[in-house]
Amino acid sequence: MKFKMFHENYNVQNLQKSIDFYHEAFGLTEVRRKEAKDGSYILVYLSNEESDFCLELTWLKEKEGPYDLGDCEFHLAFETDDYEAAHAKHEAMGCICFENPDMGIYFVSDPDGYWLEVVPAKK
Repeated sequence: MKFKMFHENYNVQNLQKSIDFYHEAFGLTEVRRKEAKDGSYILVYLSNEESDFCLELTWLKEKEGPYDLGDCEFHLAFETDDYEAAHAKHEAMGCICFENPDMGIYFVSDPDGYWLEVVPAKK
């Protein structure tokens, strides 16, 4: 029996703001969408040409206020072929929330406070 990772879900308050953030920060674009007939939720799947893995953004109509992310001890990691350019882009966006120069990594925070790790490609 084999398993392939397919997607990860993040619940978001402002769907368009999150879609725009992930497009600007990581080049992700919408690959599919599912909307409840009653308007209670919208699921948007984002991906890019580098992988068939998707980030699922879920917007819930009835949700009010920010999501409780606990200690934010979970994250999604992105590997980049140009670490310096990625760092400069995210620094200009003002979304870097933690850096670990000794490990050669940093984290950005999305509009809902989810942390995203950025690591250089292995050489």
